[in-house]
Amino acid sequence: MSAFIRFSDLCAQGRVKGQRVFIRADLNVPQDEAGRITEDTRIRASVPAIRLALDAGAAVMVTSHLGRPSEGQFKPEDSLQPVAARLADLLGQPVRLIADWVDGDFSVAPGEVVLLENCRLNVGEKKNSPELASKLGALCDIFVHDAFGTAHRAEGTTYGIAETAPVACAGPLLAAEMDAIAKALANPRRPLVAIVAGSKVSTKLTILQSLASKVDGLIVGGGIANTFMLAAGLKIGKSLAEPDLLNEAKAVIEAMKARGAAVPIPTDVVTAKRFAADAEATVKRASEVADDDLILDIGPETAAALAAQLKQAGTVVWNGPVGVFEFAAFEGGTKAIAEAIAASSAFSIAGGGDTLAAIAKYGIDKDVGYISTGGGAFLEVLEGKTLPAFEVLERRAKG
Repeated sequence: MSAFIRFSDLCAQGRVKGQRVFIRADLNVPQDEAGRITEDTRIRASVPAIRLALDAGAAVMVTSHLGRPSEGQFKPEDSLQPVAARLADLLGQPVRLIADWVDGDFSVAPGEVVLLENCRLNVGEKKNSPELASKLGALCDIFVHDAFGTAHRAEGTTYGIAETAPVACAGPLLAAEMDAIAKALANPRRPLVAIVAGSKVSTKLTILQSLASKVDGLIVGGGIANTFMLAAGLKIGKSLAEPDLLNEAKAVIEAMKARGAAVPIPTDVVTAKRFAADAEATVKRASEVADDDLILDIGPETAAALAAQLKQAGTVVWNGPVGVFEFAAFEGGTKAIAEAIAASSAFSIAGGGDTLAAIAKYGIDKDVGYISTGGGAFLEVLEGKTLPAFEVLERRAKG
């Protein structure tokens, strides 16, 4: 990955004092029916960039999307007002909320921070209209992109403003993601092992195909593993699978084999007759799955073999649990993989909602090299796509 400008460097160089700084954060937090914030991780994660700007003497503007509002149609539930209140608590200073801000009819003093109302209410935001982009760029001296969760979208406040602002740079959150992705995929320590799991091959087929040309080991899990077991000639009973994608699964296996690498097929599995937390779990050989069996996890032998592989890895990329880890009887495989990643000296990067839930469940967050915060953006990186935010920030860094 080529160079980009870091906001932290601009601050250290004294280039931020007295400047108008526009920060695109990800403050899209869950709320209850009364509008109360139920989980504020994203707001807390946005504080370091804002604090950097304030400490450097900037006049600070912050915006984010919240929910899925209709452009130009404000509804009270779309407002960032609860976010402004929480941000004020965390920063220990007032945070004014400003509506109808695109034309710049407001002022911000150095040392002050204002929150600009839900950016997805602005007409032209989602399609990145040139007219909106030029207005956004005129609002600031420095644009700071600090919302990795939106880095795969070319919208007004994520891309258009990066093209039109005098300076465009990456905030600490986005810079950390860019560094971690480069370390894991652009210049990995070998062997590079990827875990791609989930219910469907179809949703992750392009990721599997892209990784098959890069990785030294490709571990598949969940419903994806069932499709690969079918492709290897094994029976899977009534387990979730996509038989129409067998040729694609076989192609991934062959692509790995051609490079001297492998897609390990489970040798044992944990089955049940029904999908339920209290279903009776049975460990059996992968070759002995009955017609009425559901495969809900990998077996202990397979889990031990994969754990050993992960402990020998130089880099691990993890996206998805390998079984129904929410049910105690079917969590063994995911738990073994989580603990192996925690115990490994490999640099590990993990992303995706279910993966983050597994990391939290097994308490290994301190042992994972980098936990990615952007689900869709993380998946697009694994697919081999260049994210719009990365592209525009690297282009602007070249001048």
